[in-house]
Amino acid sequence: MKQLAWGLIGCGEIARKRVAPALRDFEDCDLVAVSRRRPELAESFATEFGARKWYAAWPELLRDQEIDAVYIATPVHLHADQAVAAAEAGKHVLCEKPMAMNVSECDRIITACRMNKVKLGVAYYRRFYPVIERVKEIIQSGEIGIPVLAQVNAFEPFDPEPTHPRHWLLQKDRSGGGPMFDFGCHRIELLTNILGPIAKVKAMTSKVLFDREVEDTAMALFQFERGACGVLSVTHAAREPRDTLEIYGSLGSIHVPVLNEGTMRVRDDQGERTEAHSPNSNPHAPLIKDFVAAVIEDREPAVGGEIGRAVAKIEAEIYGQP
Repeated sequence: MKQLAWGLIGCGEIARKRVAPALRDFEDCDLVAVSRRRPELAESFATEFGARKWYAAWPELLRDQEIDAVYIATPVHLHADQAVAAAEAGKHVLCEKPMAMNVSECDRIITACRMNKVKLGVAYYRRFYPVIERVKEIIQSGEIGIPVLAQVNAFEPFDPEPTHPRHWLLQKDRSGGGPMFDFGCHRIELLTNILGPIAKVKAMTSKVLFDREVEDTAMALFQFERGACGVLSVTHAAREPRDTLEIYGSLGSIHVPVLNEGTMRVRDDQGERTEAHSPNSNPHAPLIKDFVAAVIEDREPAVGGEIGRAVAKIEAEIYGQP
């Protein structure tokens, strides 16, 4: 197959740091066009990353017959309409996380992609972290026995000024929620990848420090179908950042102090050891590589729409949505 021709919808921070570089540098990708509301910024972004075209309006990009697939990197409230329109235009869809504002919107996207026979992926890139694959291998080997309890902490100090480009994350009608929705979704996907489907959810959300539309702190308690329990804590309010994963089993434990770095400690009857499993320097690169392979091989992406929907369902239970 020829290179997969891409259009990038949205040119924000993640697009600039990770998505556009991957689409530019991966040999099976051709970054054809970008769209951004302000045409002068769209043009400068396109020039910076070697895209041949730029559009101020994303529907114009979808009408470009040269484009095979789109990466949607816009605020969450736009995902469903953009993904459905892309599918109806015959474009494969790789969508930033969270997939959509709610389960109903996820269903709209999934249905549109199926009806139009295009691939659908969601950017839960931690699915491709080597350390996560290693954690799964250790659990499956029986080394730490039966998983009993998982604990995840995700703390990112965040109190942006109204002029900050990411201030939209504090606007509930655009973001869907606070840190539990924004980056808690990553950890929900991670936990279900490791421990399987979640059967029960209890949660608390709070505005501990900031007066804003969305929570600044939240906790969720999970019971997995296989029996293990999980605790997920997220916050914008704590000064000290955290990105941890700990899994305690009947015979040992696994400790990942910084998920984005990939070093972990394993404790069992033989003592303690340290292993290093660093992620790709561009975490989005393996995600995009897998998506391109899925299109070429006519298979489902490793992180497809059903995974995005499953995360959205858990988020709905956390926030008490019907």
